[in-house]
Amino acid sequence: MKALSQKRRHPLAVLALLVMGLLLTGGLYAVASSANQAKADTTYSAADVSEGEKLFVANCATCHGMGASGTAAGPSLIGVGAAAVDFQVGTGRMPMQMQGPQAFKKPQQFNDEQTKQLAAYVASLGAGPALPEESLLDNEGDATHGGELFRVNCAMCHNAAAAGGALTRGKFAPSLAGVSEKHIYEAMATGPQNMPVFSDANISPEGKRDIITFLKTIETQGSPGGADLGALGPVSEGLFVWVAGLGVIIGFTIWLTSRSS
Repeated sequence: MKALSQKRRHPLAVLALLVMGLLLTGGLYAVASSANQAKADTTYSAADVSEGEKLFVANCATCHGMGASGTAAGPSLIGVGAAAVDFQVGTGRMPMQMQGPQAFKKPQQFNDEQTKQLAAYVASLGAGPALPEESLLDNEGDATHGGELFRVNCAMCHNAAAAGGALTRGKFAPSLAGVSEKHIYEAMATGPQNMPVFSDANISPEGKRDIITFLKTIETQGSPGGADLGALGPVSEGLFVWVAGLGVIIGFTIWLTSRSS
């Protein structure tokens, strides 16, 4: 014990501990990287990655740089994951038609197979959110719980009825009507443009499933209470009351005046 205590005071003891710590950290990182690579290989084939790289170089590298490392015109895509690519390309937001405060949804430039190949290439560059499992997109979640999560986390931008709303500097939160279940999930997992990222630590996969179920429920129900007036709340409702109410008052006044004369 005395000999061991003396060795602990050796000048090289701190250096030895530091080297051991670095070796341990490097080993754990290598194991984690291997696991991520193995997961990517089981999802996408080498042919998908190769074809995706060709599509990327021809259509995306101008803004995002060779190797997707980013440029002044576009951010780095390393680590964004397959879900981000599937959302942006699958909704037609990418490639952008022009620079602006926000990318608009438009018809897809790439078909489903090409979108898969682009996602495979970007996923091979670094671990990131993967495509959602089909079991999370079945609309069989708890709509009531999903409504609570939506009102707490999403309604301040997308409106309580998911009709969308204006943001600052020319940006906006789009309406969620007609958006596919997969793209809704991917948006929550990746946080496109102004939207925050809702990781599994913020909203669990089951919670995301509940939100999707809620959105599809209110979409199919329509407006059972009558005309929704754009689902914009007191703004459109108040405008309607003022216009309709004042119209009735003016019409009634004209009728009274004509009767008296």
